[in-house]
Amino acid sequence: MDNNAPPVHRNMTELCSELINEKWIVSKRVYDAMMQVDRGDFAPTRPYQNFPQRIGYNVVISAPLLHAYCLELLKDYLKEGNTVLDIGFGSGYLTVAMSKMMNDKGTVIGIEHIKDLYDWGINNISKHHKDLIEDKKLELVCGDGRLGYKNKAPYKCIHVGAASREVPNEILEQLACGGRLVMPLGIPNNQYIYSIDKDLNGRITYSKGLSVCYVSLTSVKNQLNGIE
Repeated sequence: MDNNAPPVHRNMTELCSELINEKWIVSKRVYDAMMQVDRGDFAPTRPYQNFPQRIGYNVVISAPLLHAYCLELLKDYLKEGNTVLDIGFGSGYLTVAMSKMMNDKGTVIGIEHIKDLYDWGINNISKHHKDLIEDKKLELVCGDGRLGYKNKAPYKCIHVGAASREVPNEILEQLACGGRLVMPLGIPNNQYIYSIDKDLNGRITYSKGLSVCYVSLTSVKNQLNGIE
């Protein structure tokens, strides 16, 4: 037996216990939200293991530690009544978790540019959270997330699930004053999660966080060219 092998988790309780022990989950709100969204509905195989998984089209469902990390960064902005944006919703896991952070009393706009992933994500969400779509708590759009989604802007918080050298102006403009944007910035092999805050006067500040490796947001255009 390999004593260095990661533990094999069988459910969300075991997975979230690991995330607590390793300090990825540090607040009860994030724990409660993740416990309400069964990763088994969203990850193709071994859903309760703490690593990313490929879901096609050079896209992955992030490791649970990253979902927890981003929710912790956004928790003060995911409050009842807020409208928030999830760019590149992919599997749909984080989109639902963002709604749970607001006790399903806000609106999460999810945008995904790959039609097959858009359909797959809706199918995943519909397994146990179809009511969120029916009640317009989740509004899911197939489109180019590099442009954000002006129709429901401004957003109290924005999560972007792809990396860029800098924040696209269209997205930054859609962040509300007093809001926070969380996204990876940098070049391949040198990316970090940043918290980007816009104060009440519109001033922008950047806080550098976890080192990561994400697909590039600039690759969206090429992938869109292959979609009918």
